[in-house]
Amino acid sequence: MPIRPERRYFYPIDWPIISRQIRFVRARGRCEACARPHGRLICQLADGRWFDEMAGQWLDDQGQQVPWPDIVDLAMQRQRRIWLGTAHLDHDPGNSNGSNLKAFCQRCHLRHDRAANLLRRRARARARRALGDLFTGPNPLL
Repeated sequence: MPIRPERRYFYPIDWPIISRQIRFVRARGRCEACARPHGRLICQLADGRWFDEMAGQWLDDQGQQVPWPDIVDLAMQRQRRIWLGTAHLDHDPGNSNGSNLKAFCQRCHLRHDRAANLLRRRARARARRALGDLFTGPNPLL
């Protein structure tokens, strides 16, 4: 996911190089949490289990082998393309130390950032509400 323009200045100038190093050299093109491969289409079930074609087995969200799903679960599978991103473990984009960075797929990255995203979303909603009260009274959109 691209970096929002208002947050771009928090990242170091060589961020694309650092991110590529983490995703493709250190992690070898696989998510460091669940081992999903970058850029490939995978078959994924609703509960997150996915089929690793290279290993020929079904894996869970931690990359551990799980039993084959039943026919009902297989009927609900979807194809997903996996893209790796580089996550800051402490949620500070200025801290680009290698021990603070991990290569995550979209699913793992969103799971890791869930609490921080919720706080950011609440703060934006409060700011919109306050701005409406300040200039035009209660905001009719909220």
